[in-house]
Parts: sequence; structure tokens; C-alpha cells
Amino acid sequence: MHYAELKQARDELTGPGGVFEIETITVRGEQLRAYKNAPPSVREFWLSTAAFGDRDYLVYGDERITYAQAHQQVGAIAAWLVAQGVQQGDRVAIAMRNYPEWMLAYWACVCIGVAAVGMNAWWTPEEMAYALEDSQPKLLITDAERLERFRARPELAGKMKLVGVRLDSYDADVTPWSDVVAHPGTLPDATIDGDEDACIFYTSGTTGHPKGAQLTHRGCNSNLFNMLYSAASTALATERATGVAPPATPPTPVLLVTTPLFHVTANNCGAYATTAAGGTMVLMYRWDAGDALKLIEREGVTSMSGVPVMARELITHPDFEKTNTSTLASLAGGGAQVPPDLVLKIEKQVSTARPSTGYGMTETCGIITSVSGDFFVDKPDTAGPSMPVYEARCVDDDGNTVAQGELGELWVKGAAVIKGYINRPDATASSITDGWLHTGDVARIDEHGFIFIVDRKKDMVLRGGENVYCAEVEAAIYRHPAIAECCVFGVPDDRLGEEVGVAIVLKAGESLTADALRADCASHISKHKIPRYIWFMTEALPRNASGKFLKRELRDSLKPADAA
Repeated sequence: MHYAELKQARDELTGPGGVFEIETITVRGEQLRAYKNAPPSVREFWLSTAAFGDRDYLVYGDERITYAQAHQQVGAIAAWLVAQGVQQGDRVAIAMRNYPEWMLAYWACVCIGVAAVGMNAWWTPEEMAYALEDSQPKLLITDAERLERFRARPELAGKMKLVGVRLDSYDADVTPWSDVVAHPGTLPDATIDGDEDACIFYTSGTTGHPKGAQLTHRGCNSNLFNMLYSAASTALATERATGVAPPATPPTPVLLVTTPLFHVTANNCGAYATTAAGGTMVLMYRWDAGDALKLIEREGVTSMSGVPVMARELITHPDFEKTNTSTLASLAGGGAQVPPDLVLKIEKQVSTARPSTGYGMTETCGIITSVSGDFFVDKPDTAGPSMPVYEARCVDDDGNTVAQGELGELWVKGAAVIKGYINRPDATASSITDGWLHTGDVARIDEHGFIFIVDRKKDMVLRGGENVYCAEVEAAIYRHPAIAECCVFGVPDDRLGEEVGVAIVLKAGESLTADALRADCASHISKHKIPRYIWFMTEALPRNASGKFLKRELRDSLKPADAA
């Protein structure tokens, strides 16, 4: 394999004078690796894309918005926000499906130094209320489904202004989106520091509440450069090893967006990289492999990035062989480890597309590693090498670096690591030590610098790319008065990777059905967190000497076929 060429490409691209030159800067008292040529803020990045003019930017159904139209609307939205009293340093929440309005609102916010708060569209009214109380936005931009959930929490009334997107009717306290984009103003001036918050994305919490991660302008632009570097280094290394040069004029990217824009996968990775290249983002109302195939053929989609199950469902769909997918150059998976068999299936079954993946976190504004093409096929169980903006090491329980190839928790440090969690200094302190982010993943690093994720240290279920923390689900289950003990854990699933399972002991004299428990959970936690597998136990759950439940023992002893 071309590992020597990959190292040579890295040294050349990131060395003095290189496009991706790395420098060391001081951020919040820590010495961090950063890209010397990255824009100082996301505003400068967005402004640079005005040059793409009449190219299609956002496609949704029959709707098409060009870059010129997007820039005009972003300017109007930003000017309207300022006219409403929204100031630099404030927050604006966005709660909706993947509509074009999501991206337009996002760019408008970051261009005036306002943090966009990405609200999980699957949240229950209770979860939504928690995040709004936690982030304190001046304004909420929402669609009909999320507005209904907002209305279900009367204590939120009057705390923020409301903008409605694609509503059938508008109450007096809701400003129609059409009024916002019709505002006569243009993009206001702003000078934004790289350490200011660009957005707040919520990640599931280990103690029952989600945490609002502070993604900075520097972090978001660092992730953009990570994406661009990954493509450039792989192409350069492959060309030098094989002698086959990439096209002099590569095709303009057309990205099929299959995952929610309130996640870094779709927003910071997909949207940023596509926008930087003047590409088109094709948005879906919801994931459906058949619909995805139609869009790939109709729009000439060049790449699709989603959780691995989406790529698997795409290539196994009965219409796959009948659909023109010749424009596909990359079929990616993120948000969960891509099973090695899927890597090889993509390589074999999709004649024009190469497999790729990225491993990352909300807390790193996107990817930590990336791998594609020959390198991924050669090491189908890897997550790829870390991006040059990071220092990466595996450590033991005492924080000591382990030997090369040995297992340890992966820690990373660099300019893309978040500032912290809003209102949660305790969580920030426990997750970041002297600038080093504790990923919670057990990994090893080989002699080529490729990282292999082998297990999780965190008590978490990874369901279809969504982090579901066991403590959060357990907290919801314990609200039911019939519960004496419960233990939540992941159950292997061929489609989603893992499903949520729970072993339960009821209080003496109590009775409860699985459906009744699920219905009770639905009022507290999102649908994807509700246990699919429920086992009602007749004896106390097994514990270790410290009194902790033996989750692995439970998981291994319980059969899905025996669950309720």
C-alpha cells in the first residue's frame, strides 16, 4: 500500500508554505495545532462562496436555490435578526427538519456572531424545553411539528420570539419566514473572533440531560480544512503511487444529505465541504433508500454520506441495479463504525464510487480521522489516520500514553476541539484535560498512524449513528413508580448497529407491560431512545463488589427473542 506516499503528502501539504500548513497557537491558555490558512471566522468562509453565483446550492423537492439567492436571503435574515434586537454573542435556536431554511438561518446567524443552537428534531416537549431553558435563545425558528411541542410547554411562552417555517397558519406571536426573507436589509458588518461560539449542538448526557457543546468559529473552520486536507492528501498519495492523475477539472460535488443538519456529520462535514467547493446540497424530508436512488439519478449526486446502514440499504435495494448511479464517486459512512464487509461490498458493487468514512464527535466539530479509497479497502476495519490539526494518543486509566499498538482511551488535542459545554463546567472539566479531549473510545494506533476503534469506554448505546446514553434512558424509566431496578445496555442489531435494551425488576406487588412502559418513556425521551428490548426479571439484577450492575453479563445472558 501507499503509506510512504501518504506520509510524504502529509508532510508536503502541512509543512511551511503548504496549503494546509500547521502552526501552533495559544487558545484559552493551551498550545494547540491549527491551520495557518484557515479563515479567521465562518463569516469570511461564507462570504467567499458568493463567487459561485447562479450555481444551484440547495435543492429540496422541486425547490432550487442558487448561491446568489442564498446570499441575498442570508443577508436579509441577518439584517432582520439585528432589527429584532439580536446582538453578537446572543443565540438563536433552529428546530426543524432538513429544510433549506435550516442552512439559510444557520449561515445568517454565524455571519453576525450569533450562535445557532441546533435543536434535535426528535426531542420530546420535555427535552426541547430543557435545551431552550439551558441555551436561552433570543429567538426560535421552527416548523409545525416542533412548534406544537413548544406549545406543549406553557412555561416557555413569552421567553423568546418565534419564527414559523412552512406552517399552514400563523398565530399572532409567530412571524412567517416569508416576512423574514423579505426584509430589505443586507448583511450587517461584524468582526468575529475565532474563539466565539458559532453554534451550540447538543450531545446526549451521561447524567440524564443533554449537554450543549460550544463549537467555535475556529473549530468549525478547522474541521472544514480537515475535510479538504483528507481529500487532497489521499488524491496526492494515490497519484504518486499509481501515476494516475485525478481529473484536471473535478466534477462539482452534489451531496445527498441524509442525516440531520443539527449534527456535525451533515452540517460541519457535509454542508461546509460542499459549500466550499460550490457544490449542491440535495435535502431529503426523511431517509428512504428508494427515494435516495431516485434523487441520485435525477440530480447526478456525486456523494452520499450517512450512517453505515444507509449505504447498506442503498446498495441492497431492489431498484439499485435499475438506477443510474454512475455519478456516484464516494459512498461514505459516519456516525458509527463501518462494518468491514460493507467496505468491501461498496468497493465491489458500486463501480464508480469508492468507500470512505470519517470518525469524529460533536466535541471535535466534526471528524477526528478520515479514510477512503485504496487505504480503506486495505484496512477496512480502520477509522483512518488522525487529521493533522490533532495530536492523538491512547492512554491508560491514569492518563499515561500506552505503547504503539496497545489499547487505551483515545485522547485528542487541537484547534477543532470545542470550548466546552454551556452551563456545565463540571462536564467540561471531566471531558477536557489540559486541552486533551477524552473521546470515551478505546482504540489502538498502528505504525502508519491509522486509528482502530475497538470498544467504548462510555456507558452508551450507538443506535444508527445516534448516541444514546444509558443513564438518560434509565432516568426516564425510573420515573415510573413500578420500577425497582433497571439496567440499560446495547443489543447488537444488523441494521442499526445497536438497539436499546433494558432489564427491569418491578417493585413487589406491581405489574407493568412493555407497551405501557414504552408509552410512559415516550413522554420523557425521544422515540429512538425508547427500549426496543425489555426483559422483566424475577430476581435482583447482578452487581459487582462495588454495587454496579454487570451490564455485559446481562447483555450476554439475555436473548432478544425472550424480550417483551
